Amino acid sequence: MITKTNGAAIYGVDAKIIQIEVSIVQGMNLYVVGLPDNAIKESQHRIESVLKHIKCEMPRQRVIVNLAPADIKKEGASYDLPIALSILKASHQHPLFDLDKYMILGELSLDGFLRPIKGVLPIAIAARNVGIQGFILPQENAQEAAIVDNINVIPVRHITDAIQFLSNTKSIDPVKIDIQELIHKPVDQYDLDFADVQGQEDVKRALEIAAAGGHNLVMVGPPGAGKTMLAKRISSILPPLTIDEALETTKIYSVAGKLSTGQLMVSRPFRSPHHTISDVALVGGGTNPQPGEISLAHNGVLFLDELPEFMRSVLEVMRQPLEERKVTVSRAKVSIEFPANFMLIASMNPCPCGYYNHPTKSCVCPNGAVQKYLNKVSGPLLDRIDLHIQVTPVSYDAISTKKRAECSKNIQERVVKAREIQTQRFRNFKNIHTNAMMSSNMVKDMCEISKTGNLLIKNAMERLGLSARAYSRILKVSRTIADLAGVENITEEHIAEAIHYRSLDRSSWGI
Repeated sequence: MITKTNGAAIYGVDAKIIQIEVSIVQGMNLYVVGLPDNAIKESQHRIESVLKHIKCEMPRQRVIVNLAPADIKKEGASYDLPIALSILKASHQHPLFDLDKYMILGELSLDGFLRPIKGVLPIAIAARNVGIQGFILPQENAQEAAIVDNINVIPVRHITDAIQFLSNTKSIDPVKIDIQELIHKPVDQYDLDFADVQGQEDVKRALEIAAAGGHNLVMVGPPGAGKTMLAKRISSILPPLTIDEALETTKIYSVAGKLSTGQLMVSRPFRSPHHTISDVALVGGGTNPQPGEISLAHNGVLFLDELPEFMRSVLEVMRQPLEERKVTVSRAKVSIEFPANFMLIASMNPCPCGYYNHPTKSCVCPNGAVQKYLNKVSGPLLDRIDLHIQVTPVSYDAISTKKRAECSKNIQERVVKAREIQTQRFRNFKNIHTNAMMSSNMVKDMCEISKTGNLLIKNAMERLGLSARAYSRILKVSRTIADLAGVENITEEHIAEAIHYRSLDRSSWGI
């Protein structure tokens, strides 16, 4: 007898349906075919222990398990449950009905209890898309799978729960979740607020522009000026996640096994890796490719503190993702894409000692040290950062004042209004949502400026030695500043402010 059921394999952040076929023929032992990894091959021992624990037995015949299609590599222990159930049905030990109509996944412990698995959300989406009626899975993963509509999510704690359900001797209510209620539920999600930051109005303005247009930003200033404090508060002014963005972000965290609650992510991620991180950990990859920090920051913020301290090779691998907003990991037999639409917020000192151009303290770096330090961050990478802002120490009067600064909620309201203008502007363009995502042709069409504005940019490019990419960035930032002001046309004032945010261009440092 041949039994069939459905499993899934994760590739990138998407899932592919795997059909699990079990046949019992004359002979001995269990054979798993279809490019299984060691974790799947070892399932025989776990399944034998589980069957004995529930008063069943492994057939004393040859059991052939085929994972189709056979040319796709399968990994992990999530195939334990479907293989065990298929063996029970094929050996006539339990009358399991409609096995082929369900997606079944779960790792078995030796006593038959189920352990949670990774990548449940993309698997549930793939199962629904091909018309599978239900998903039997570990109870810990049920809330995550229930985010997907039009599929019955059946949670089970033990293999006997699945056996009784498929034998029609036990009823298990499907898990239901109202995704609209989740996404719109008011959450006090940010402990940090711009109201706690005294002074630094220029930097706050730059962060507001970055949030409104999805622009990358780098802050340059001495130690203790507040760069990290300001960066950690940018999440509080970003627009709330849309349903599509929440699903995309949750899929990535599901695949990476980083969903702590097992439910929908409703706040934008903020990732802050240490400067010792490797390039693989940052962009993703490995033997079994996993999303890196830049994909975990998808639809959110990647904060790189002390930018020049990161290895040069690590910084350079970000150049493609910053342009294409995705990461491609290539292997001998497969090429996998991870999404990487993130805002890069970086901070750095102006020199090794930290006090170059400081208003009161003298720089003690030797000749050439400042230029060598700045050169740790390549020009092509800086070109991809739209806003460069200098952070100066806050005066005593500003620190000691009892007057609270503008709160994040008020800033966020302006950011949301600017984003709404951009949503309307890009309504006919696929995968374009913010000004920072505009292509060169779109910049020409949507960032028209006057002759005076053109002359202003020309003079700035000649004086600062700006590249063609920097020219495009200035126009994009100008467009965002105009959106924040609620006006259609970009004026010379908007362009001048955008040019002001190019302070890291080499000639402006006089070195």
